[in-house]
Amino acid sequence: MGEITVVGGGLAGAEAAWQLAERGHRVNLIEMRPAVMTPAHRTGLLAELVCSNSFRGASLENAGGLLKEEMRRLGSLIMAAADATRIPAGGALAVDRTRFAEFVTERLHHHPLVRVRTEEATELPVPPALIATGPLTAGRLAASLRAFFGHDHLHFYDAIAPVVYAETLDMDLLFRASRYGKGDDAAYLNSPLTEEEYDVFWRELLAAEVRSGHLPEDAVFFEGCLPIEEMARRGKDTLRFGPMKPVGLVDPRTGRRPYAVVQLRQDDAAGALYNLVGFQTRLAHGEQERVFRLLPGLARAEFARFGGMHRNSYLCSPVLLRPTGEARKAAGLFFAGQLIGVEGYVESAASGLVAGINLARRLDGEEPFVFPRETALGALMHYVTSAAPDRFQPMNVNFGLFPPLDFPARGRREKARLLAERALTVLEKVRQTIFRK
Repeated sequence: MGEITVVGGGLAGAEAAWQLAERGHRVNLIEMRPAVMTPAHRTGLLAELVCSNSFRGASLENAGGLLKEEMRRLGSLIMAAADATRIPAGGALAVDRTRFAEFVTERLHHHPLVRVRTEEATELPVPPALIATGPLTAGRLAASLRAFFGHDHLHFYDAIAPVVYAETLDMDLLFRASRYGKGDDAAYLNSPLTEEEYDVFWRELLAAEVRSGHLPEDAVFFEGCLPIEEMARRGKDTLRFGPMKPVGLVDPRTGRRPYAVVQLRQDDAAGALYNLVGFQTRLAHGEQERVFRLLPGLARAEFARFGGMHRNSYLCSPVLLRPTGEARKAAGLFFAGQLIGVEGYVESAASGLVAGINLARRLDGEEPFVFPRETALGALMHYVTSAAPDRFQPMNVNFGLFPPLDFPARGRREKARLLAERALTVLEKVRQTIFRK
């Protein structure tokens, strides 16, 4: 058996390559960075995090936490890296983004069955192969995909939030706390706003210049990652019920809940960088400095990274893919990551895990495995490959994708707990039977 080609060294491609190699297959992992960069990436490291450094909730009471645990139990490289480079983030799993990418890069470069090549893929490889080129897939490879499937890409536009240097923040005007007191209070800095301060900020945000670049007037934004200025245009209180909601936070200096709050989450292990939570934006860089410095504690903030906007592409997976990650029209050709319409770091890596396992099974003469819908892995892949094609949009894992319980639960928390218990029980049976090797 020759080398198996995996195209794309992001979270999905890295995870898929690891799963293949751990099952005894030689992998040729192709990543174009740093020779060819994207609008969002800054390094040549594998599995670079280009937006937030958060993997979202860690508890089994949310579907994202359950998905992480399922991946751990199936030997996920991405989860091993996240756990090894974890930094304080309250009830969430956040990582030092540089150490995280270095961990994944080192593991894959030192795996005896993995060969990492720096080059740009310009056409679909001959199966068996796996494509995980991410939401920024463009150029000749995108054209090759369209030609192969005979079906155009869907697309939307995604934004990233700015990061500021901690040493430039006025700590006298900020307070440390996690929402509802969950987790480590050191993980978040909070900028509290009065009604008057919020009013000024909202008005200046509406008036700020947008850095449109080449975005068309009819650009479609993903609802789960709207630019903050787009949210502001939906109404004066939209931000207060969104990323600036003060619920679960009390300013220790006043003993009261602020009118609105901006949370800044630690972005590296040293605590030198902080990410403005939910402040993804496409404002011009100068406008970001002007408007965001209106926030209490940020008057002299210096930006390590400005927010930005980029085009994300994804396949119409309900038409094109099976729930195993395999193309319907080509046995042995698998796809994974945001390219297939999952949204989020963990979901991208999870789809890489599923596709990598199933390509290995195909190579071993076994049928690819459809994960049960009772599991987070199965529920996510079922949605991606069975949603209504004309309404298909990228999706995070959530308990709404799972089959209902056989009996009613008393409240949302009990329902989440029971769904998680059922998922892990089903997954354990899968591990003992299907993946016993």
